[in-house]
Amino acid sequence: MEKPIVRISVRNLVEFILRNGDLVNGSSASDKEAMLKGSRLHRKIQKQMGSHYQPEVSLKKDTEYDDLILRVEGRADGIFSQDDRFCIDEIKGVYKNLELMEEPVPVHRAQALCYAWIYLDEHELEEIDVQMTYVHLDTEVIKRFRETLTRAELRQWYKELTDSYHRWLAYQIEWRKKRNESMENLDFPFTYRKGQREMVSGIYHAISKKEQIFIQAPTGVGKTMSAVFPAVRAIGQGMAETVFYLTARTITRTVAQDAFEILRDRGLLFKVVTITAKEKLCFCDKPECDPEKCPYAKGHYDRINDAVYELWTTEQSFDRETLLRHAQKRQVCPFEMSLDLAIWMDGVICDYNYVFDPNVCLKRFFGENVSGNYLFLIDEAHNLVDRGREMYSASICLDDVIETRKSVKPYSQKLWKKLGKVKKQMEELKQNCSEWKVQENAGVLPVSLLSVQGELDQLLEEPPSQELVDGILDFYFEVRDFLNISELVDDNYVVYTAFGEDGRFYEKLFCVNPAENLQKCLDKGNSTVFFSATLLPLQYYRKMLSTRSENFGMYVESPFEQSKRLLMICRDVSSKYTRRGYEEYHKIAEYIARMSWQKKGNYMVFFPSYRLMEDVYQVYQDEFSVSWVRCISQHASMTELEREEFLNEFTEESEETLVGFCVMGGIFSEGIDLIGDRLIGTAVVGTGLPQVSCEREILKDYYDEKGEQGFDYAYRYPGMNKVLQAAGRVIRTKEDTGTILLLDERFLNRDYRNLFPGEWSNAGTCTLGNVEKYLQAFWNTFEDK
Repeated sequence: MEKPIVRISVRNLVEFILRNGDLVNGSSASDKEAMLKGSRLHRKIQKQMGSHYQPEVSLKKDTEYDDLILRVEGRADGIFSQDDRFCIDEIKGVYKNLELMEEPVPVHRAQALCYAWIYLDEHELEEIDVQMTYVHLDTEVIKRFRETLTRAELRQWYKELTDSYHRWLAYQIEWRKKRNESMENLDFPFTYRKGQREMVSGIYHAISKKEQIFIQAPTGVGKTMSAVFPAVRAIGQGMAETVFYLTARTITRTVAQDAFEILRDRGLLFKVVTITAKEKLCFCDKPECDPEKCPYAKGHYDRINDAVYELWTTEQSFDRETLLRHAQKRQVCPFEMSLDLAIWMDGVICDYNYVFDPNVCLKRFFGENVSGNYLFLIDEAHNLVDRGREMYSASICLDDVIETRKSVKPYSQKLWKKLGKVKKQMEELKQNCSEWKVQENAGVLPVSLLSVQGELDQLLEEPPSQELVDGILDFYFEVRDFLNISELVDDNYVVYTAFGEDGRFYEKLFCVNPAENLQKCLDKGNSTVFFSATLLPLQYYRKMLSTRSENFGMYVESPFEQSKRLLMICRDVSSKYTRRGYEEYHKIAEYIARMSWQKKGNYMVFFPSYRLMEDVYQVYQDEFSVSWVRCISQHASMTELEREEFLNEFTEESEETLVGFCVMGGIFSEGIDLIGDRLIGTAVVGTGLPQVSCEREILKDYYDEKGEQGFDYAYRYPGMNKVLQAAGRVIRTKEDTGTILLLDERFLNRDYRNLFPGEWSNAGTCTLGNVEKYLQAFWNTFEDK
């Protein structure tokens, strides 16, 4: 059988095997800016070396093992000969003070040694020189280190390096063989529900064709397992190597972990890591990664490879608790350990931003010119539209420019002057802006800010005090993000200036359609599955999330009996701004009262805003409160403990009726499961339209100009998504029974009815005068049984 060839670059090899020392926050240097400066100086030095100097020499070497061939490849910065002696030259651009350097950085020297061995062995030399050339990125001062190495020394050194890496590859190959064998008789773990078999086969077909598929699948279908199972089987068939299960919320990450665990209980061998936010994994009060303050950061790289290897080879599931336990045992950073583990995983469960966000995406998977055999399963895909807009937008604030300018004046006159230029440019924009204003483009700001960033890099390389760093670091990242996004600006962007609610003035690069940026990330893998209970209208989400025209689409029917749910449109009430006032609040409160009086149990009422919720709550308490009904209310900025306590109030055994007042699109309208009698009724107040804002109006105008329905894109579709999510809290399993009231006459309009899912085809209408009759008749049906 032909041995597999495993390729790795010289740089990645030495940085993985030979890394050492402390874990430190990356507070300095724009990588892209440093890279550009470094490339320019590379070329300058190479030209200065004369005609005997060969720049950018491609080298590669195969090392054969029993189970694989390891191919190490890269480009030496330079190779030259003097007096019949050959020399490998490795050039590194740095910001550090070269006078203080006494020896080359070990991983830099290791790169040069790799090239030295490959070149020496290929040309049958007995010894070779290695030269490390360091150049300061601003002053262009050069410092060199040179040494001579023999064939024996380099052979032994290189063998130890590749053998260390082969240990990891050998385990991976053996594991993947066992993994694939474990799938040969793996069946779907449950009896197929209605629509589930179609979803599984549709996803498998899309993966086999390396296509993308959009699936609208209502609650109860079992979406998570229906997505995970065909993806796992596809990996067993060699169609991909890594599954990325992407979510917007913590709760859905847990559901995904459970799905993999269910398959493991049936014999599947599959290693999965759940990447949790740094703040939630850090052992310290504040995740600073300062070796002086954190024992896990000090010497982290000395211990991390052994820690990762031990954990990888002894476990299959790597959730938060497992990571924390092993990180504490090995004294390493748990967050960094989770990222290192991800490279060797069969599956990665994580938030959207680890794939799409240009600032925090996993560079080892999705960096420039990096791709792989990945499958993307995107849960709750409707959330990715606004999240995508957020990730690919950036702004710069005039007030931050002014504050930073004051802070740096004593330390850098150059930076102070450059910030003065930015300040003047933004003040000119401010004078021509009353509330908000669309600009033709970003103007000269990116050019001025690029100059500012260079000076910030200099200052942060050797900062005069930690206090200054703390004061300007947020602004540093604000500038970096703005510059990164400015390179993406195209027809999918609108640049505008505006005053925020706090009066602060800013310029924003607003990504109105994130599809193209998202697609660039998805194209790094093989296939993508977008799925959600609320992906309507499908055509809208296809345009917002993908640029491909050949995407599959699938609508899965609800497996639940419509007779177990009463859905009524209340046609004599509205939440329109023009109708808001005591009379309408009284109607809404009365509907809530009449709903909750019909049957003892737990109810939720969802409002489009806190303000409306509070106004109606007051009227309800004043005029409709009774001793057997208790009310609780969501409030802004609830802690995780407060959220848990709120949900724990919804018990099946309660002796009283409970009504929870909540906000649509908030923490209780999506991703929670109150099964059985924990929730028996929901009222949704209004059509969920987002509040009018400059960005919503910009979206509306942008799509109107494109010949689309701008109001739908900016307001109606996002609003109905919130409505569907809120209404979907009631019926979670086939045993559940419940009522849904849609409190707004606008739901009778065709524009809204066309957005109803298929299972809402039996929606009835009612008024305050007859709603109790319908509710009584519905509940009596089940009491008779």
